[in-house]
Parts: sequence; C-alpha cells; structure tokens
Amino acid sequence: MDTNLMLDQQFCFALYSANLALNKVYRKVLAKLNLTYPQYLVMLVLWERDEVMVSEIGDQLFLDSATLTPLLKRLEIAGLLGRYRSAVDERQVIIRLTERGWALRETAQTVPGEILCATGCGAPRLNDMKHQLETLRAQLAQH
Repeated sequence: MDTNLMLDQQFCFALYSANLALNKVYRKVLAKLNLTYPQYLVMLVLWERDEVMVSEIGDQLFLDSATLTPLLKRLEIAGLLGRYRSAVDERQVIIRLTERGWALRETAQTVPGEILCATGCGAPRLNDMKHQLETLRAQLAQH
C-alpha cells in the first residue's frame, strides 16, 4: 500500500491537529481573561506598542480587515480598547488601549508560563520549534 496519502503521514495534519490541541489549551487559560485566542493576539500587539493603525495590526497578525474589524469591535465593547480616526488621514483608524485594557496585561502575565507547562517541553525546545515554524511560514509565503 502506498503510504503517500495516509493521514498519519501528512505534515499538514500534524500541524493542524497540534494547532487544534494548542487552541484548546489557550481557550481554558484565556477564559480567566475573557478573551478568545485571536483577541489575545490583538492584545499582545497593543501591549507591545499602543496606538497602532488597524492595518499594522492586520499585517502583524496576518489577518485581513474583514476578520480584524469585528474582533476589534468586540474588544471595544468589552472596554479594552478604543478606535479613533487619525488626525493626519481620516481613512486610517488608530487603536488605543483603555485603562482596563492595560490593567488586563497584569493578569495575562501568567499565560505564557501556563502554556509552556501544558506543552511538556522546555523553553529552549519550544523556541527552536518556533523558529522552525517561522522559517516554514516565510518559505510558504514565498511559494
């Protein structure tokens, strides 16, 4: 039998199923923050650099505006951020954290450690995998 088309031989399925398992863990961990995983990613971008254009967030997270806009609206309704028109160019929307958004950062400090623990891997091994996945992403983006 040709193993070329067997499910357990597919790299894509290993990556897909690992992502599903990781998202399950994140769902549990992020419940205390009342954030979904995509919302958490947006918050990470904003905790790193506040007052960011929507397009910059989309570029950093590899999300288009059709996906990002509803996500940002939900975070705004939750009181974590505000959306403002740029004074320079009104077509541009700037995202700024609220006090509540900044305060949530303190609670989120435990998330990376909880995820690291759930993987059963050490930080060096996860870092190696992260770099390999970033290289893979770059290769695939060029294809």
